[in-house]
Amino acid sequence: MIAVVTGASRGAGRGIAIALGAAGATVYVSGRSVAAGDSQYGGTIRETADLVTSSGGRGVAVAVDHEDDGAVAAFFRARESRARPHGYSCE
Repeated sequence: MIAVVTGASRGAGRGIAIALGAAGATVYVSGRSVAAGDSQYGGTIRETADLVTSSGGRGVAVAVDHEDDGAVAAFFRARESRARPHGYSCE
């Protein structure tokens, strides 16, 4: 299974990504928080991707500003050109 989870640096998105990883999915973890300190709330897409991998799946961190329609379109075109995702979770 291939899944895309947006807003996966923390909160519900992080939990969903990890649960998908535990089910063996490849999870594209996307969001804006790349480095520690990018958000006052903590969490990064790399941390979540690592947790997905350690839970049994394959986590792939991808930096995307989901407020930028062009960046979002490019992200989904790139994912679908490699393998069409089976599911999306937008947080």
